[in-house]
Amino acid sequence: MQTSQKGIAFLERHEGVVLKAYRDPVGVWTIGAGLTAASGVVKPKAGMKITEAEASKLLAEALSRNYEPAVRLAMPCAEQHEFDGGISFHWNTGAISRASWVKSWLMKSWALVESGLALWNKGGGKVLPGLERRRHEEYLVIRSGLYAGAVNPGASAINASVVLPLTRIELADIHAAFRTLGYEPGSEPSAIRAAAVVKFQRDHDLTVDAVIGKATLSTLQRRLDAIEKAKADVAAAAVGGGGSVAAPQAPGLDALPIAEWLPWAAGALILAWALWRAWQYRDVLAAKLQRIFPGISRILRRF
Repeated sequence: MQTSQKGIAFLERHEGVVLKAYRDPVGVWTIGAGLTAASGVVKPKAGMKITEAEASKLLAEALSRNYEPAVRLAMPCAEQHEFDGGISFHWNTGAISRASWVKSWLMKSWALVESGLALWNKGGGKVLPGLERRRHEEYLVIRSGLYAGAVNPGASAINASVVLPLTRIELADIHAAFRTLGYEPGSEPSAIRAAAVVKFQRDHDLTVDAVIGKATLSTLQRRLDAIEKAKADVAAAAVGGGGSVAAPQAPGLDALPIAEWLPWAAGALILAWALWRAWQYRDVLAAKLQRIFPGISRILRRF
């Protein structure tokens, strides 16, 4: 079984399709539906562009090579819509072979399938609304073959369009990020001015289309991370570069009056002499200590 056209459209809607190579939030070159060099089907690099037809072909190759075999193995005898839902989950998590909901699916325990899918809602240790929604939509695909998803805000003469399924809270975060970077997004938190997006895309060598997709969001995140790192570096430099006070050092023997260190030197010599004599007569001492401290006696005899 292969991923259906509905399944591919569902996957592309969640992943987004970018026709010009971009760097993801951690700096990895990416293109198409989130494809990196690790996919084995393409090696994205700076300035690389592909057509929509090429993006679809690369996605099909990646699915055939890296994802469909694992889903076929984990979900034998799946209906087409069940297989498509499993593909979306595995593409996003890579965890089809160990996810507990798959065992529940084999038993057709749908309540457990839904709750099991819902567990995979975290990114970076935090619950993400986008993943919560995606898991719910995957459940609807698997359970009932319902591929419909949230309708994204379309572009207007003023606002940019969004090609990823985002909540109002997520849009508000993106709105704030543009403002932080100096791109005025407008007064409405759930919409971003097209002019701000276009300027940002032009400044960062992205496809200038006033569309908020993965490339724009990834670049936005990298810029924010760079600012936070710069702030941390400045703070560290301020702490480390402040006036330092040399720690007081213990005075050497030459700085002490002879009357103070001479008794200590004499004591050290006496102790060394006593230890040497004890070593010379260790057998005698061992014999005398045999009855009182047999353990110590054995230690002395080892030397």
